[in-house]
Amino acid sequence: MLRVAVVGATGYAGAELVRILTGHPEVNLTAITSRQYAGERFDNVFPSMKGHVDLVCENLSADKLCDMADLIFLSVPHKIPMEIVPGLISKGKRVIDLSADFRFRDSETYEAYYQPHKTKNLLEKAVYGLCEIYHDKIKDADLIGNPGCYPTSVLLPLIPLLKEDVLDTESIIADSKSGVSGAGRSLALSSHFCEANESFKAYKVASHRHNPEIEEVLSRETGRTTRITFVPHLVPMTRGMLTTIYARLRAGVSYEHIKKCLVSFYVGRPFIRLCDDIRLPDTKHVTGTNYCDIGFRIDKRTGCLILISAIDNLVKGAAGQAVQNMNIMLGYEETTGLMSVPYPI
Repeated sequence: MLRVAVVGATGYAGAELVRILTGHPEVNLTAITSRQYAGERFDNVFPSMKGHVDLVCENLSADKLCDMADLIFLSVPHKIPMEIVPGLISKGKRVIDLSADFRFRDSETYEAYYQPHKTKNLLEKAVYGLCEIYHDKIKDADLIGNPGCYPTSVLLPLIPLLKEDVLDTESIIADSKSGVSGAGRSLALSSHFCEANESFKAYKVASHRHNPEIEEVLSRETGRTTRITFVPHLVPMTRGMLTTIYARLRAGVSYEHIKKCLVSFYVGRPFIRLCDDIRLPDTKHVTGTNYCDIGFRIDKRTGCLILISAIDNLVKGAAGQAVQNMNIMLGYEETTGLMSVPYPI
């Protein structure tokens, strides 16, 4: 069995990784690290895992990880991965990084929104792990930059339509809403119960770090510079993400044209579910799953396409997509370990 380790196992995305990997039939979770909970049993930190995970959280040691695991998930803040990835790769380890350190090809763009990049030479080697778009490149990758949750929810519905050139690329607006778990487990005033409960607000308007990530991928896929207006919002729920995209249609583009484009692009892709003409995506119906539900309507009065996606920000937006990447890299069935039955309510 494949030996895997999770670095940063006690954050929300890290804990979700532990949960999914524990039920994966092809892997053995051999090591987990946590700076805050080093020396603590994982099931003491997350009592729901009692009887499922008996590992003890350890301090991060790259050398020890290399001895204990073949593939390593990094679920830690930006900057830490770029410091340890070169050593892991040099020892033949495969790495899936959930931070932004290896999502960008352009180091200047990364540095404009994050910090100086210490391992620019690895940016060309890294593959952007949007599974339904870069499946063939992921198969041969040693280093994956796992996409952000907001970019996943925006890119998956948009890319097929932009490739067909059915949208006015100067008119795209993405309005996204995330549950509070997207802010991470570290303490912050904005995610305190009294601040987030019964509140609905936009944040980091016109300055969110995921905007350049989205635009770099869209520009690569369209072959030209593509800019969008992106506005994230925080909603008072634990998990889930709903993105509504508005764009003007090219002249003559019909409802059936859009539907055919999405259906044909995602045929055989098990985690993309296209909604019918009656139902639109709803975060409740993807909770705890690796699905991305996509639906749309056309406002005939204005010629505007209204494109909607729903994901679980911790699964398809983070840990689930990371495991999906692992499955592709190792030649497993893409759905392995990820097909738990969704909650009906």
